[in-house]
Amino acid sequence: MNIPKVIADLQQYKAQLERAIAALERLARKRGEKRGRPPKGMAEVGKPRTRKFSAATRARMAAAQRKRWAALRKSKGSK
Repeated sequence: MNIPKVIADLQQYKAQLERAIAALERLARKRGEKRGRPPKGMAEVGKPRTRKFSAATRARMAAAQRKRWAALRKSKGSK
């Protein structure tokens, strides 16, 4: 095992990681300054938004669905 070669390779890898971290930190700082929508790759991942309906809206939707089902049952019964 060539220990000096392993150490040199690890130091090179460490230098690459430090450059990558520095680049990401620059992006993070600049991101706060920019306006508008971020690129897709930089978009934050969160839980998907869900629609929120009021109780009155849900009641109207339920009534309309019951009316549609009643019409469907009525049309099937007459055949």
